[in-house]
Amino acid sequence: MKRFCFATLLIVCIFSSLTSQEALKSTEEDYYSFLSLQGMAESPTLGYRTLSDNVWTIETDENGETIPHIWQDNNLGTTWTIWQDAEPVENWFMNGIKQGFFTKIYGPEWFNSFNTAAPYGQNDGALWQGRGYNTSLTAGIRFEGYGFEATFKPQLSFSQNLEFEYITPYYSGANYAGKADTYGYYGVPSLDAPQRFGDKPFFTYDWGDSEIRWSWKSFTVGFGTQAIWLGPAKLNPIIHSNNAPTYPKVDIGVRKTSLYMPYFGWYLGEIELRGWWGKLTESDYFDNDDSNNNNLLSGFSVNYSIPFLPGLTVGLNRIMLSKWKDISPYSLFTIMIPGMDDHAGTDDSDQRASITANWKLPEAGIEIYLEWGRNDYSPTTAHIIRYPFHSHAYTAGFAKSFTLFGLTCILNLELTNLESSRDYGSFITGSHTFYSHSRISQGHTNLGQWLGAGSGTGSNSQYLSFSIFYSSGSTSLFIQRMNPDLDYLWYIDSQSGRSGWDIETNIKAYLIFGVSNIYYILSGLSIDTSIIYERIYNPQYKGDGIESVISNNISIQLCLKYSF
Repeated sequence: MKRFCFATLLIVCIFSSLTSQEALKSTEEDYYSFLSLQGMAESPTLGYRTLSDNVWTIETDENGETIPHIWQDNNLGTTWTIWQDAEPVENWFMNGIKQGFFTKIYGPEWFNSFNTAAPYGQNDGALWQGRGYNTSLTAGIRFEGYGFEATFKPQLSFSQNLEFEYITPYYSGANYAGKADTYGYYGVPSLDAPQRFGDKPFFTYDWGDSEIRWSWKSFTVGFGTQAIWLGPAKLNPIIHSNNAPTYPKVDIGVRKTSLYMPYFGWYLGEIELRGWWGKLTESDYFDNDDSNNNNLLSGFSVNYSIPFLPGLTVGLNRIMLSKWKDISPYSLFTIMIPGMDDHAGTDDSDQRASITANWKLPEAGIEIYLEWGRNDYSPTTAHIIRYPFHSHAYTAGFAKSFTLFGLTCILNLELTNLESSRDYGSFITGSHTFYSHSRISQGHTNLGQWLGAGSGTGSNSQYLSFSIFYSSGSTSLFIQRMNPDLDYLWYIDSQSGRSGWDIETNIKAYLIFGVSNIYYILSGLSIDTSIIYERIYNPQYKGDGIESVISNNISIQLCLKYSF
């Protein structure tokens, strides 16, 4: 009898699901997003996503079989059934949970990069890709059973952190001695964004996409450190991305779920709600005041798909930072109150909000998206009408899939602008930059890296990519032009006594070209290689007369990944 039971368990374990749960910005997630643009996969979220929410499903035909797709012979990850009751319990409660035990093994994924002259890289979690050699290793496992989910997927990284010339930090004084006065940010103050993390190589351990969660139907509550991506942006979301190290948080809400009119059964669209509270941490290279090392992040995201305009989703994201030592019901729950009121904008908290729109038209292979954000309130409606661009930022994008010479391709254009609005420094006194706040001295960062767009505060970016997918992998080309922080010019460099073209010739800019290739050596083993050329104009914000000072950086990247 024991032999029979053990053999039965082994047989059950070989069955895998047709769903796939993917990490943010992974090869697999990008591929599923590509399929969704063609109507071949359904997006599991509307605007708030973490690894646990990111459960993709490929569409099936009339016989219930998975429809053919380009990478159908590659292993994109498998969820294994350990045990499932042959006769599930049928009642209102048990029908809302998965009855059985399931598991998924993640990775291992080994990323490597080498930057010849300057730091380069974003949306890479706790890894800081400085000059020299950088590497990170992620792997993990996930268990599910009767509504409970436990995921362990940490990230271990190393940065060689070679010396390079950077701009003189803004900070000085005893409080910043040996830290921000040596390695700190150069632009508008109240930002914990070191230009270099010390002068030695270092390792970083991050809990990554680890958490414990319980879900019933679409309701979910969890505690952990999984990275959050808000909105439809592909490269530079305004409010939250996986660019920075993760932080411990509690979240509660409703995953993507359909709405119907009671009694009549009319379809009212889909909704997604999530609130979360997390603990942010200062980097080791900011100040010498241990009393302000942590901040509370309170966040709220609501997204809705409109039933009479198929494919259109709108959303609202809102984040408030306050001092951890001053936690109160106000700092915890004000984020849930509609509106960006003046009280939340003028006390010891720091608030940002964005509205999003994403229209996906699979019949045409087109996606259009927008995130428009603000980090300061307008006192009255009249202020909004007179100048709606006060403290605003945006990311707008367009994606199109098409066939070229028998190959399926995708073109993506994304434009981002986080420059200070022109009312600051003109008729509003003081300086301003999108990710900074005078009362929260670390700004919109965690452990020294941007929580939102990896391009950074005061930046603008224009990004164009072209990708071709084929059975053994994909090839991508991209070009990007970017200014890293123009607010530094508006508020600091322009006060140096120079004016006009003398200031203009100091503008720092990047012109970046890249090519990458993903190749499946085996069904479950892939290699991702990239070479990126970065031409840096005026790396120190100092031109040479009317000419730019040029620096050249080459980033060589290689990633090996095995999927079980």
